[in-house]
Amino acid sequence: MSEPVVQPLGEPLSQPLAELTTLRLGGPAARVVTAPDTESLVRLVRAADAAGEPVLVVGGGSNLVVADEGWPGVVVLVRSSAVEVVEGEDQVAVRVDAGVQWDALVARSVDAGWSGLAAMSGIPGLTGATPVQNVGAYGSEVADVITGLQVLDRHSGSVEDWSPERGGFGFRTSAFKHTDRYVVLSVTFELRRSPDAPPVRYLELASRLGVEPGRSARSTQVREVVLALRRSKGMVLDAADPDTWSVGSFFVNPFVEPDDIPPGCPHWSVDDGTAGQVKLSAAWLIEHAGFGRGFGLDQGRGAVAVSTKHSLALTNRGDATTAELLDLAQVIRDGVERRFGVRLRPEARLVGVEL
Repeated sequence: MSEPVVQPLGEPLSQPLAELTTLRLGGPAARVVTAPDTESLVRLVRAADAAGEPVLVVGGGSNLVVADEGWPGVVVLVRSSAVEVVEGEDQVAVRVDAGVQWDALVARSVDAGWSGLAAMSGIPGLTGATPVQNVGAYGSEVADVITGLQVLDRHSGSVEDWSPERGGFGFRTSAFKHTDRYVVLSVTFELRRSPDAPPVRYLELASRLGVEPGRSARSTQVREVVLALRRSKGMVLDAADPDTWSVGSFFVNPFVEPDDIPPGCPHWSVDDGTAGQVKLSAAWLIEHAGFGRGFGLDQGRGAVAVSTKHSLALTNRGDATTAELLDLAQVIRDGVERRFGVRLRPEARLVGVEL
C-alpha cells in the first residue's frame, strides 16, 4: 500500500481509502490530512468537529472495512511516534504514542528484555488501535499490561487520562469499540524486566515451544514461533500474498451458554465477566458449516474468498469491492446460524456499511 505524502497540517490530500487499508478496499475520502504528533492529532479532530465535518481517524487500516462510496468527510491519519520509557528496578513503564507501529514496539520490547508483549508479535496496525478491541493472541491481550491511556473526548473536546478500569476491557472489546466519541492518543504499558515471556497458556503455542502449558519460555523464542504461526495462517502482512489482504479475523469467537455448545466444537471458558458462558471457535463453526479455506475461489464470487490459510480471514484477491466482501460475509454468517444456531458478529470495524 502506498503511504500518503505528508502535507502541511490542514491541507487536503484526496486519496482512495483502499490505499490506506490492509483489505485494499474503500472508496475516496473527501480529504485526507496527516497528524505527525499528538498535538496536531488533537487539533485536527477538534477543528473538524467544530466545523461539523465527518471525521474518520485511521491508523494502520488493519481493522477497517470501508464502503465503496468512500468517506464524505476528513480522514485523519495518525502518525505520532513518541515512545517514553521510565525505568524501574523490576519493571518498566512505556508510554507509546498512538501512531507507533505495534509490531515495531513488540520487537523493541523483546530486544530490550521487557516481558509481556511477545505473544502479540506480528499483529498489524498501530499501538493506538490495540486498546479499542483489546487486541490479543495466543493467550495474551493488551489489557494484561495496560496501566493508563490518554484519550481525546470528542464530546467535550478535553484530553483525559484514563485508568485501565475505565477502559472497560473484555474479550476483543472495550469502552472504545462501538463508539467514535473517543480517540486514543497514547497508551502506557507496564512490562517486567525479564528475558522470559509470561507463562504460556495457549496449547498450540506451548506445543510449538516445547513447554508445558503454564510454563514460561524466552520472549525471543515466543516471538519467533508466533511469527511463524501467524505467517502459516496468512496473518502477517505480505504485499505478494493475497491471503494477507484482509482484516485478520473477520468474525469474533462467539460466546454461548454451556448447553448450547455444538457437538465437537472446540470451546473454553474465559474469566472476563461473561457470566458462565463459554467461548466457541468461530473458525471451526465456519469450516463445519461448509465454508472451508478458499471458499469463494470457485463459486463465482468475484475477487473475494475465504483465505486459503485460515477460515476466519476474508480476503480481497486483487480487484474486489467492499460489497462483494460483505456479501460473502453474510453468506457465511447466515450459513453458520442455520447450521448451529449461533450468530457470528464481525470483529472488524465497518465504516459506511452494515452486515
